[in-house]
Amino acid sequence: MAVKPPHTTMLGVTAIEGLHLAPAEGTRVQLDDAALVAAIQRTDPGSREALYHRYKRRVYGLALRIVGPSDAEEVAQEAFIRIFRGLPKFRGDAALSTWIYRLAVNAALSHRTRRAGARLPTIDDPQADKTIEAQPAAEPVQGDAVLRARLERALVRLPTGYRTVIVLHDVEGLEHEEIASILSCHVGTSKSQLHKARARLRQILAAEGITASALENG
Repeated sequence: MAVKPPHTTMLGVTAIEGLHLAPAEGTRVQLDDAALVAAIQRTDPGSREALYHRYKRRVYGLALRIVGPSDAEEVAQEAFIRIFRGLPKFRGDAALSTWIYRLAVNAALSHRTRRAGARLPTIDDPQADKTIEAQPAAEPVQGDAVLRARLERALVRLPTGYRTVIVLHDVEGLEHEEIASILSCHVGTSKSQLHKARARLRQILAAEGITASALENG
């Protein structure tokens, strides 16, 4: 099934300190994740579609910020192929959301590797590949919207390892324990790389004249 991009793709001005993606409007949660997985494993009608609609925005948003807008839909589709292939054997050793994030991140990093013709970048090696080009776009008139657009462009200039950890923690709002599970690293490594990623992001923003006070007041 095609993965349609969410209507809003920009980081909020305060996203660096934790932005959670809102669920799609009109979505009504009827089953918790465990019950939904059980329904899928029983092949109950509509259960796969329910899981897709529950997670499509988060999977697409994650793909968007790791691989960029031109490849995000393709990566999201690949992620859901992996998710639905793996669900019959899912036993709940990790939270469903953590497991889905892991597959989505792996799909995104695998895609980046294929495109770059390089080895798979890891959180420990943030310089393993070239960063993706920021997509040119006309900046909106409103100041806050301009700032959000510049934050987006700064984010995609980070090396993939840095970009991944900052998206998982500061955009998706995951804890370091979850990030370590998703990226198969130690909690201390996740914390260290987030610190480095934020420092690099501040350098990029400072070079464009965006200060910490501008972010706080935006």
